[in-house]
Amino acid sequence: MAPAPLEELHCAAALEKPPSAPPPAEGDELWYWLRWYVGPAAEGELRWLRRCVGAAGKGFAIGAGLKGGLALFSVLVRLRSRRSPRSRKAGAMTNEEALVLALKETVRYGMFLGTFAGTYVSVDECIAALWGRKRTARWRSLLSGLIAGPSMLLTGPGTQHTSLAIYILMRAAVLAARCGIKSRRFGKICKPLTWSHGDIFLMCLSSAQILSAYILSQDSLPSSYKSFLNKHGGKDHSILQGLKEVLQHTAFSNLAGIEKYYKSVGVDIKLDPNMKAPCSIVHGNQSCTGHFISFLLQAYGRAIPVYIPVYLVPALVVHRQDLMKRPYTIMGKSLLGTARSSLFLSMYCASAWAWTCFLFRTFEKCNTPLVVLGTFPAGLALFIEKKSRRTEISLYCLARAIESFFTCMTDAGLCPPILQIKRADVVVFSMATSIIMHCYAQEREVFRSKYLNVLDWVFGVPLLSSDDDESKKHSTSIDGIKKGIFSIG
Repeated sequence: MAPAPLEELHCAAALEKPPSAPPPAEGDELWYWLRWYVGPAAEGELRWLRRCVGAAGKGFAIGAGLKGGLALFSVLVRLRSRRSPRSRKAGAMTNEEALVLALKETVRYGMFLGTFAGTYVSVDECIAALWGRKRTARWRSLLSGLIAGPSMLLTGPGTQHTSLAIYILMRAAVLAARCGIKSRRFGKICKPLTWSHGDIFLMCLSSAQILSAYILSQDSLPSSYKSFLNKHGGKDHSILQGLKEVLQHTAFSNLAGIEKYYKSVGVDIKLDPNMKAPCSIVHGNQSCTGHFISFLLQAYGRAIPVYIPVYLVPALVVHRQDLMKRPYTIMGKSLLGTARSSLFLSMYCASAWAWTCFLFRTFEKCNTPLVVLGTFPAGLALFIEKKSRRTEISLYCLARAIESFFTCMTDAGLCPPILQIKRADVVVFSMATSIIMHCYAQEREVFRSKYLNVLDWVFGVPLLSSDDDESKKHSTSIDGIKKGIFSIG
C-alpha cells in the first residue's frame, strides 16, 4: 500500500488536535496567560487569586470614588468662596492643606473598602478550601464578614465612624427582619414588621430625639449634621440658647442678645423674663401661624440647593443615555424630585416649630417632654417623599438619633460600662457586616436588585452547591422584590 500523501497527514493531525481556547477578552490578557502558564491543575487557585484581587480593586475604586467626589465638591466650594488670607480666621485651614487632607481621606477610604472586600473574599476562599464549600456554607460568610469589619480602622486610628456603623447595623437589621418574615419559625413574630408605614413611625421617633438634641444638647450630634441642622433650623444661636434656658428653668444669660438679633433683622421687640411660653423667643412679634408660613417659604429656598445635585448628578451620569433620547422626561422627573424633596425638608423643619409652639400655647408652660412631643409629629412630613426614598431617609435619621441618644445617656452617666468601648464603632460595624454578608451569600432574595447587582460586581456571585440552587436564588431575589413580599424597607 502506498503511503498517504503529506497533505492528508497534515489534515488528519489538524482533525485530531483539540480546539484552541478562545482568545482572551479585552482586559483579561494577564489572567489568560497566567492560566496558560500554571496549567489546568492550578486553575482553582488562579480563580481564587483573581477574585481576591478583583474585589480589592473594585472596593478601592468605590471607596476612593465616593469619598473623592465628596472631597472634590467641598474643595470646589472652598475655592469658590475666595476668602483672602487676611479675612481667614486664625488657625483655619488653608486651601493647600484642605486639598492635601482631601487626597489623604480619599486614599484612606479607598484602602478601607478595598481591604474589606479583599479580606472578605480571602477568608471566604480559605475556609472553603480547608473545610469544603458546601460543608461551611451556613457560617462561612458570617465569619468572613466579621473578620473583614476591622478594616474600618484604615480610615484613621483616631477617626470615629459611629453614625456609619449604626447605619450599617440598621441595614443589617432590615435584612434580618426580612429573613424572619419569610421564615416558618419566626414568621409570626416578625409579622408586625410588615407594617407599610413603619418607616414613618421610625422617622417620628428619630425626629423626637434629633430635634430635641438640636435645642438641648447639640454636642451629642455629629459636627457635620449639627451644621446642617443649624442651617435648615433657621434660628440664630442666641435664640436656641434662650429657648434652652427656658426649658431647663434657668435664668436668662443673654436675653439682650436675642433682642439685638431681632433688631438686626428689622424687628423691635422687648422680651419678658417671666414668660411662660417662649413663642416670642422663637418667632418675635409674629403669630405662630404667620411664622409657620413665612418659615416654610424661607426653608424651601434653603432646601432647593441641597437636592439639586442629588437629582441632577444621577440624571447626568447614570441616565446619560436616556437623557439624550428623552431629555424632557428625565429632566422633568429630576425637577419634580427636587421640588418634592425640598418640600419635605422645609415642611419637616417648619412643622417642628409649629407643633412645639402649639403645645407651649396649649399648656402655657415649657419643658423637655413638651419639646419631645412637639418634635415627634414632625416626622409625618416624610409622607411627602415617594415610598422608595422613605426607608433610606428614616434609617439614616434613626442612625443619627441612636448615636445622639447614647451620647446623651453617656454624658448623664446612665450608659452601662459595657457599652463604653473605645472603638465601639468598629465592633458594631463588624457585627453588621457579618449579618449582611451572611444574607448576601445565603439569603440573597432579601436584597433589592440594585444592591445585589453592586455586591455581585464587587465580590462575585457566591458559588452554590448546584446550578439549580443558583438559579433558584437568582429568581427568588428578583421575583420576591417584584411581588412585594417583604414590605419592610
